[in-house]
Amino acid sequence: MLIATVIGNRPQFVKAAAVSRRVRGRGHEEHIVHTGQHYDDELSRIFFEELDIPAPDVQLGVGSASAAVQTGRMLEALEPVLAELRPDLAMVYGDTNSTLAGAIAAAQAQLPVAHVEAGMRSFDRSMPEELNRVLADRTSDLLLCSTETAVENLRREGIDHGVHLVGDVMADVALAMAPLARERSTALADHDVEPGGYVLVTAHRQANVDDPERLRRLVDLLLALPVPAVFPVHPRTRARLDATGEIDRLIADQRMHLAPPLGYLDLLALAASARAVVTDSGGLQKEAYLLGVPCVTLRDRTEWVETVDTGWNTLVDLDRDAAHAAVEKGPPADPRPELYGGGRAGERICDVLDTYTGPR
Repeated sequence: MLIATVIGNRPQFVKAAAVSRRVRGRGHEEHIVHTGQHYDDELSRIFFEELDIPAPDVQLGVGSASAAVQTGRMLEALEPVLAELRPDLAMVYGDTNSTLAGAIAAAQAQLPVAHVEAGMRSFDRSMPEELNRVLADRTSDLLLCSTETAVENLRREGIDHGVHLVGDVMADVALAMAPLARERSTALADHDVEPGGYVLVTAHRQANVDDPERLRRLVDLLLALPVPAVFPVHPRTRARLDATGEIDRLIADQRMHLAPPLGYLDLLALAASARAVVTDSGGLQKEAYLLGVPCVTLRDRTEWVETVDTGWNTLVDLDRDAAHAAVEKGPPADPRPELYGGGRAGERICDVLDTYTGPR
């Protein structure tokens, strides 16, 4: 089978690391199309190197823009690529503009689509990611789900054909790479922090950083955290902080360790040894759970509801006091149940592809 894999940002690079080499090892031919959604070298190249992902066969170089403009540019760029490749299947991951563009471009070319991480729902249509998920699922022939909750979400929406519970591919990578991250990374020493004595912070969601008032509240929350913070600043977030002058408040606080974007091993090492992870990222919520680190999520809802139900994830939106209390609380006493497939999602996806005979 010839597979066109469309990816474009950090979480998708991580997820592809669990699948691409296995797919090729099963005798399938794969062409990786990198949209350029994460055009910053620190958010792209280093992940391919550290995770040993096959180099992209096609670089679209779309770059930054509004969601509508960026998705439109991707669709325009993908059309001739897919026409030339004529793959048997297009594979997309997650919930980004690259996900949506890849799914729509393939569907318009009458190519079957496999959506890895199908069925996730936050039930918040104001989130661009939620629209991307729903629309990608509606165009997909293979819906490869991370959790039973995702399968049930699709069932409620009347989707049952082509649905497979495979587990979470990001869990495959996190579980495999965590020991290597602890062994190789010098990130804790680089930022002069001790295990359990800091929080790891990431923030990049449009809802949190594009509105100046919410950005100010985000900075207020970070400055009120009870322990030092290591904060790798996403380029989008850095631009907003610079434009509003809020960066100066963070720089002035000696407990705030600002850094450029980090590679996967450094980020994983910092997450694994943190007292808590404070984030608005969906992927990092999962990684924190897998590493046994409490997560404080800077949103009022999440698609990873299991992490909240088990007590390992607390939704605080931008409530400063709630975030402070969640960090102070520490981990729950109950053990963590296995939620995400035990590190075998990539194998299960390959099993599905091996037996796929085409759309109905």
